[in-house]
Amino acid sequence: MKKKWIALLLTATMVFTLAACGNKGTDAPGPTVEVQEPAETTAAEETAAEETAPAVEITEDDRPAADVNTIDAFDTANYEAKSDEVYDQVLGEFYEAYQPALAEVDSNKRMGLMAVAEAKLLEAAMGVPMQNNTGGSGISKVIPRSVPTVTWGYDQTYRGYKNLLVVNERPLTPDERAEATALWSSKMGTGESYEALKQWAADKGLTLADNITFTYTATPTTWDTLGSVQATSGELISPTWDGLLVYDNENIQQPGLAESYEVSDDGLTYTFHIRKGVKWVTSQGTEVGEVKADDWVAGLQHSCDTKAGLADLIYGTVKGLREYGTGEVTDFSTVGVKALDDYTLEYTLEVNAPWFLTLVGYSALAPMSRDYYVSQGGKFGAEFDSAASDYLYGTDPEHIAYCGPYLISNYTYQNTVTYTANPTYWDKDNVQLKTITRRYNDGTDPLFVWNNFLDGTFYSVTVSSTVRPLAEEVASEVDPELNYVEAYSYSSHESTTAIMNWNNVNRYAYSNIYNDASAMRSTKTVTDAQRTAAAMLNQNFRLALALSYDRYAYMSVLLGEADAYGQMTNSYVPGNFTVSSAEFTVDIAGEPTTFPAGTYYGEVLQAAITADGYPMKVWDPEGADGAGSSFSFDGWYNPEAAGEYLDKAVEELAAQGVVIDEEHPIYLDMPYSDYDTDGSAAQQAVKQSYESSLKGLVMINLVAAGDQDTELDANYNPTNGYMMNYDIGGTTGWSPDYGDPQTYLDTVIPHGYECIAWGLY
Repeated sequence: MKKKWIALLLTATMVFTLAACGNKGTDAPGPTVEVQEPAETTAAEETAAEETAPAVEITEDDRPAADVNTIDAFDTANYEAKSDEVYDQVLGEFYEAYQPALAEVDSNKRMGLMAVAEAKLLEAAMGVPMQNNTGGSGISKVIPRSVPTVTWGYDQTYRGYKNLLVVNERPLTPDERAEATALWSSKMGTGESYEALKQWAADKGLTLADNITFTYTATPTTWDTLGSVQATSGELISPTWDGLLVYDNENIQQPGLAESYEVSDDGLTYTFHIRKGVKWVTSQGTEVGEVKADDWVAGLQHSCDTKAGLADLIYGTVKGLREYGTGEVTDFSTVGVKALDDYTLEYTLEVNAPWFLTLVGYSALAPMSRDYYVSQGGKFGAEFDSAASDYLYGTDPEHIAYCGPYLISNYTYQNTVTYTANPTYWDKDNVQLKTITRRYNDGTDPLFVWNNFLDGTFYSVTVSSTVRPLAEEVASEVDPELNYVEAYSYSSHESTTAIMNWNNVNRYAYSNIYNDASAMRSTKTVTDAQRTAAAMLNQNFRLALALSYDRYAYMSVLLGEADAYGQMTNSYVPGNFTVSSAEFTVDIAGEPTTFPAGTYYGEVLQAAITADGYPMKVWDPEGADGAGSSFSFDGWYNPEAAGEYLDKAVEELAAQGVVIDEEHPIYLDMPYSDYDTDGSAAQQAVKQSYESSLKGLVMINLVAAGDQDTELDANYNPTNGYMMNYDIGGTTGWSPDYGDPQTYLDTVIPHGYECIAWGLY
């Protein structure tokens, strides 16, 4: 489960990818949540648990909250108990609905039950769906479909860059992109599309680049791919290793470090035959060993030992892994991964998981050279200690072993990462790009990417609302006779990456206690903080927040009015992620409801939300040219409904002793990107939409960060929920690891990745 795909902070020139990909398997790790019985009335009419909530003790304390809530005064045991209590209160209905979905083996009914469970998640209004990581206008020299476009497991996406086809001469026009895509489509399933695209470029007199440069936007916290759940680390590391299987540009799995495999009849045993002669090397290309089956055993154990959360992805899937990862057993030999010999690797599963093969190119199942790891001070099991003085593994690119398409030949902090083709790579003859350079972009210059694109350094650019007029002015100097932006701009496609704007419902930090307690200090008093805490536990208050967020205003600043809906999504699991192959029946609001074959996940999700009496629109049956979609419309912003939910919340909170009126509003802290022109303007628009919709009873404090890293220390970098320093604005998300909604929904179970953004665990 990567903290990686996706936590996103948008700027004018980039989509800032920062958080997670993964799943927690069929078992919920951590403590069992005691789930309350659902109320008899519909959730839309009332929330029984909140109506009967005890009185809240509000002190008259005008001390700064940042002075009182510090890491030194933090009680870990009490925090964990409070997290369990809060999770039960706000997401108990989701967790209860999710259990039968996990247990269901029929794929169609399982999809329906997953959608019913997600309805409870969205109705809990822990935040609002925001966007995917594509959409909007771009200009690019990339030949479309030259690399895999599978929607799960981002690692293979970045390794796939080795085959990226980029033309040297000029950007492709929208018509040329459509032509190339049509050619790819005509070759699907033949294995011939890649060479056909190369020939297509040659026929047009276009030559192909053997090197490219583009950006990265945040500093990696480690170079150990198995020791991180952050996209900022993982996307930079992924070109350094290879998976058992790899996807080609037709999205078909091909042999990678495994030449072949077999699956047992019961679907519980997977046997991979490892390619012989593949070498582990250092960043300088010095050989340190041969890739062998035991490297996957070592990798999975190390992933558990780091406690980074990545191994959680396979909890309940790989036999015995949960027990080892949670400390119930200490003998890793009980886990279902074995090296039968040097070149035969076997996984034993707890459940029949046909999606397992889609995981084998993902970092949760990455290999690690046991010998090299030990040589860098690494230990396993109870002896693992990354803080040891002799522990060097993953501290920089010079202290990892490589078996992938690229070596990192240069890394300069917050400046440059350079990848050079690995001369020992098993498939070196088919690596198109010999050098890849990534340049750091801190977001302070809105024209950074555009200027680098125009001078030929970068190969693609996003055209935001801020960039467009400046870009057109500069581009006119390049070619006065051509409207450059109009001629080459194209609309990119929706993706299955789901980015959410989360609320912190269990806040402890009022400054950046993760790294620098003097940074981003809240101006709220202790009394203000107590009142906010009470409000955040009220479902109707959270619904009022979710429905008053004007996403169009936010994205108009970043992308321009014409493209403001392009990235917008309305659910956590994308509505068209899965589709039923046969008729199935599930209970919708207690009534058995039958759906035909060909039903999309989003259709069931919408049916459940509507039946529960909520106003959110999460599925448009006319979207995607009539196919149906959860993208490219705003089904949440509803100031009138927000006001109605706020009125209910005010009444319920008054009964608990929390008075909310114009003289006593609820103050909410939101991280503020004052260093970023577009980002700060978009956040100002959000502030205005909240305050105008919520009648002045809710006021937004924009807490200035000063720079990008400081802001990330408030709402992204922390690995525990108690360090998250905000009330609203926890922008994280997910992209899938395999083709089942569980890959998303496991992130919101107790101790799941998204819980961190809510201030839990």
